[in-house]
Amino acid sequence: MKLSVSLGLWQDRPPEEALETARAAEAAGYPELWIGEMATWDAFALGTAIGAATSRIALTFGPLAVTVRDPATIAMGVASVAALTGRATGVALGTSSDVVVRGWHGRSRSRAATALAESAIAVRQLVSGSKSTVDGSVVGSQGYRLRLAAPNSPLTIAAFGPRALEVAARYADRMVVNLVSPAAAASLVRGLRAAAARAGTTPPPVAAWVVGAADPGQAELEQLRRGVVGYLAAPGYADMFRAEGFGELVDFARTRPHPRELLAAVPVEAIAAVGLLGAPSEIAAKAREYAEAGVDELAIVPATSDEDPGGAKTLAAVAAELA
Repeated sequence: MKLSVSLGLWQDRPPEEALETARAAEAAGYPELWIGEMATWDAFALGTAIGAATSRIALTFGPLAVTVRDPATIAMGVASVAALTGRATGVALGTSSDVVVRGWHGRSRSRAATALAESAIAVRQLVSGSKSTVDGSVVGSQGYRLRLAAPNSPLTIAAFGPRALEVAARYADRMVVNLVSPAAAASLVRGLRAAAARAGTTPPPVAAWVVGAADPGQAELEQLRRGVVGYLAAPGYADMFRAEGFGELVDFARTRPHPRELLAAVPVEAIAAVGLLGAPSEIAAKAREYAEAGVDELAIVPATSDEDPGGAKTLAAVAAELA
């Protein structure tokens, strides 16, 4: 199975720790680093800094919210980092959440799947060096061509619902799923393959972002427990956690308790259901479950702490066990 690393961008850690994770990923031999974008860094600014702090690791940006960033700005950002760092670059697109799109950015998520498809077409045109020709009903770009060298970035689509699976089947070089159990990943892989059959396309490989902590201490466990709190009542994710045996926890989350109360109720087992946690043998066994589910790549999102800054211990342990 292919391995890569995704920055956790943990809110309980110094923002600059992202650079430590990038250096640790390269030192452990991972070929690719995913640089997401939510509440902290501008992805392209951070990617440029990471390019200066490392020597060879490839950089994939996103998933970027297609209702926040338009195709031209996405292509310019990716091409800018490629030109400034000399790195291979990829781009991932997604629809993000109501909190990010509507709340933080004041944009609409209406017809998000259409925006995802139209953005995928336009971004692919632009990163290949072509002039954009998309006159979409939600997103468009016409008549623009990169002035920088075309990065020829592969395109990844983030998918969780059925409409995003259809977009990934038609337009993606790779699909990515986030925070899923092996059983949920298997269901999404089946959905992708069915969508590809309907579209007459070859299903792209599937990557799964999975949190990871090798022989975690209390600080890493608390960080990972905090990280799942916002997903427990979310559509789709709630069903997944219920299927994994955490129905009472989901029901409690849907009563909208104070986050501290909900955090206190999250067991370590809920994290282990959606990630690589524990001793090397446990990590290897869980990785096999993802492989059997049809996942082609694990993107490790390492827990970090003062005892394991940047997640270096976890990244080295996972690489050694799964290489």
